[in-house]
Amino acid sequence: MKLTTVRCILAFALVVSLASAQQSTPTPSSACQIHAVVFEGWQAQEVANKWVKLTFVPQLGGRLMQVSFNGHSYLFVNQVYKGKYISPTEAAGRWINYGGDKIWPLPEGNDDEQHWTGASTPLDDGAYAFSVLSQNNRCTVRLEGPPDPPTGLQYTREISIGSDSPEIFFHAITRNITGHSIAWSVQSVSQYDLSDASDPSQYNQDFWAFAPLNPRSSYLNGYHVRDGLANDPSFSVKDGLFRLNWRYLENEVWLDATAGWIALVDGATHYAMVEKTRYIESADYPDKASVIFYKNGPAVQLNAQGMPYLTSKNLKETPYYMEAELNSPMAVLTPGETYTMDTYWFPSRMSPDLKTVSEAGLVGRPLVAKNSAGKLELSGSFGVFFPGMLKAYLYDHGGVETEEVSLQSVQPQDPVQLSQTITPTKNVTRVSVHLIDSSGLDRGALGEVVVTGREEGR
Repeated sequence: MKLTTVRCILAFALVVSLASAQQSTPTPSSACQIHAVVFEGWQAQEVANKWVKLTFVPQLGGRLMQVSFNGHSYLFVNQVYKGKYISPTEAAGRWINYGGDKIWPLPEGNDDEQHWTGASTPLDDGAYAFSVLSQNNRCTVRLEGPPDPPTGLQYTREISIGSDSPEIFFHAITRNITGHSIAWSVQSVSQYDLSDASDPSQYNQDFWAFAPLNPRSSYLNGYHVRDGLANDPSFSVKDGLFRLNWRYLENEVWLDATAGWIALVDGATHYAMVEKTRYIESADYPDKASVIFYKNGPAVQLNAQGMPYLTSKNLKETPYYMEAELNSPMAVLTPGETYTMDTYWFPSRMSPDLKTVSEAGLVGRPLVAKNSAGKLELSGSFGVFFPGMLKAYLYDHGGVETEEVSLQSVQPQDPVQLSQTITPTKNVTRVSVHLIDSSGLDRGALGEVVVTGREEGR
């Protein structure tokens, strides 16, 4: 009896010890994690790694409600609806704008059944089923929406992050739930918070959006103002880029951009977000638009007497936010058929001096390579998408690579200021600077230039 009791006690102690050891075993800092949280009063799910934190509220049309990078939050969350849920039935045709990021169909309008009214429907506001597909080295979650009779669509999104960078991958699946063919474009809609971080009653006057112009654009000036003032002071064009410096006026502008990327830059904090997708040549985009920016704000209208006036500036009715929208081509779906759209987000750091975006990162001051007394002075400013090392590849007059030189370690959360002098062993006429990530993978060039200055002593 006593022996049995001792054995039971020892067995219990062993189980407790093992359980304690398992609980105390730390999760590798590089692993990503998924767990339930309460966010602004909503039941939510959080997916995070050491760089980014994604917060989903499945009940709200499967929305990604917030993205935080290095402590900086990007997305707009509507104060009016915090912690609330209004079903499509309760909404009774009203559009309920919670904020965050989502997908929805194009074209919009009420012309016929092949246009979406933009009202609250199961597609936009129904409860989505949340499930975990993988975690640890790569965390992938699925948000599966209910069937939407008005459009004949069912949406599913699979969203993932790895453990080695802040890159976010979106895989959107559109399914035809009807017994007949339908045609829709799927649109990625991200609402960025434009309030001033130091005074939310004011808007951020140093917030910028960029998109490369299509050199063969069908639009006048490379863009089309679909709604609002055609001469909105927010808009400008410089060095082949459409530039939007946000102002509190309602406007919607369309671009038939072909480069496949847009960039959003907070000039006050130098936090940036790049959204990418693949542009498909010769495809049928909705009214040719592959990119749309919508600025929320007061609009100029005419009253009953025909006099112009500015609509409400009440922040509850007209809050500070902007939509960045990437469109897919129109897809004709037969019964049960699916269409997929992939997009990538890359949070990083950059000033409003953005010049371009490469596969490796953002370029502010482009790379300069200057020869001075046999030494090579390299300079430029960048934001990178992956942690790793900058490496210079040196080429001679015949285009032969003569040398590789490691320059400096870099991180996505830190602005990169390159100012380094190296001593090449041979004559150099061309230099390319690449980002080599922490696993040794070449992520591409941040710049490639011809060396300037005279070669001396060679």
